[in-house]
Amino acid sequence: MADKANFRRMGNLDAVAMIRVLLADDDQPFLDALSPLIERQPELAVVGQALDGLAAIELADELSPDAVVIDLHMPRLDGVSAVARLRRDHPNMCVIALTGDEAPALHRAVTEAGADAVLVKDEFVDVLVDRLAGARAGVA
Repeated sequence: MADKANFRRMGNLDAVAMIRVLLADDDQPFLDALSPLIERQPELAVVGQALDGLAAIELADELSPDAVVIDLHMPRLDGVSAVARLRRDHPNMCVIALTGDEAPALHRAVTEAGADAVLVKDEFVDVLVDRLAGARAGVA
């Protein structure tokens, strides 16, 4: 089992229709910022957080989330390898790769490993900032 410091379970979920999401990134402040954004969506619930690729796999095996959002550059097991294992062991799970790396070869590798989508963190933040600015202007 992964070191307890590398993952944590989130609160209990009562709603059956919720989409249960596991977040995996070695940047704890990023997780701390992303988690409440996801939790604000009424149909989404963060069920756990992992700080490395191995902990992500172990927590996915334990919690069986509907979706995993996983960083590609993490300790103990890289995101591409983790995505391949997640896809093999949980073929119906939605797996979204999140990375700060814009290298096309990396995006191809993780897509071939089974990621349903690849999002670049900078673009993710830009889209979020644009949406927030639009909300302020009444355009969102």
